[in-house]
Amino acid sequence: MMLSLSDFVNIDTKHIWLQVETAEQEKVWQLSQHHSNAIAIYNAYLNRICLSRLLTWFQMSLQESTLRAEVFPNEENLPTILEIVNGTAIKVGESKIVLVPTETIDIEELCIPQEWVDINSWAADYYIPVQVNLDGDDDDCWIRVCGFATHRQLKNQGKYNSSDRTYSLPIEQLTENFTLLFATLGLRWREEIPPEATLSAAEAQNLLQTLSDASIYSPRVHLDIPFAQWAALISNEQWRQKLYNQRLSKEKNTVSTAKKYLSPSIESMNSVSGDSSFIQVNLNQWFQKLFAAGWQPIDEVLNSQLGNLAFEFRSFSATSKTGVNGVKLIDLGVQLGGQSLALMLALSQEEDKKTAIIVQVHPTGNKKYLPPNLKIMLLESGNILQQIESRSLDCYIQLNRFKGLSGTRFSIQLTLDDFRMTENFSI
Repeated sequence: MMLSLSDFVNIDTKHIWLQVETAEQEKVWQLSQHHSNAIAIYNAYLNRICLSRLLTWFQMSLQESTLRAEVFPNEENLPTILEIVNGTAIKVGESKIVLVPTETIDIEELCIPQEWVDINSWAADYYIPVQVNLDGDDDDCWIRVCGFATHRQLKNQGKYNSSDRTYSLPIEQLTENFTLLFATLGLRWREEIPPEATLSAAEAQNLLQTLSDASIYSPRVHLDIPFAQWAALISNEQWRQKLYNQRLSKEKNTVSTAKKYLSPSIESMNSVSGDSSFIQVNLNQWFQKLFAAGWQPIDEVLNSQLGNLAFEFRSFSATSKTGVNGVKLIDLGVQLGGQSLALMLALSQEEDKKTAIIVQVHPTGNKKYLPPNLKIMLLESGNILQQIESRSLDCYIQLNRFKGLSGTRFSIQLTLDDFRMTENFSI
């Protein structure tokens, strides 16, 4: 059924900001506890917040029509999806809408996990990035809808990134006016995609054995396993349920008592190197103005080296009486004619006694853009928790904000072609 434009003339379908009440956050946090690790718990929390608020919004917007908005595939199967992939889906009639949350302050692109695009039973007609802010006061937590794209757009215009198995579109290519989405419900906006591969029971069992280890935080990017096999495994409801059950049964150090606003805490980290020469930067000392060799406050670095790129980090620290930042210049050597990069960390001590951390990488000197295909990764004991790769015209790249308690250990790794550098930190 396709609806007329007149059905939605009284709805503000261009600027959608929805407040998130404290009671709803607490309820959703409790629903999100049944996962194998802290990262999956927080992923489920963000996704459920988006799903809860936007499902209600769609239901209210459709109340004058015969269409109904409902969770896809259903609430019962939702944990098995949120354990392994970012995003949730709403079904309206024959149309499907995928919601993908992000905590990025300045959203530059829509980034969709490949599962929601290339698995027939998961593929949607519309894709919506949802900006989430849950760090404000009780009356200042909200989600914001940032336009939408179609499956056809992603397949024909989107950039596929094989390292994290995502499709992306620049934010300016999204449609802002949701009246058009409502008016085209029922039309097919999906490109044809091949059916999933067939797995034998033995092949499925081997995959389950490999991926059920809860220490593998992101089994979807286990690159030793081709996407076709991964897609065949998780598109099967019984196998996906078995994967979920096995990961929970092998749960290790799940953070089950965290408070309702936690960002991914990287607790109980082991040293990433057994070498006796292992160097670890103590970030707690930054608050006493003590910096390890090679690191210094951003304000002490010459403007000729950093230009204006430090402004955002200075601003971040200025918003908190306990904020501090630091930078290290990294020489890429002959690979890029002696070009250097600036690795920046901004720290802020939070009321929950955790330290919030933002990590960015910028070009230096008169270079405006980063080299393409530069990767920055957040690591725990060798496992990749986050990964971002630069494109051809990126002025900087940034990891999602994360938090850790005193004693937390983590690593930041930069790679470009044959260049590899790892910085190890403790809080």
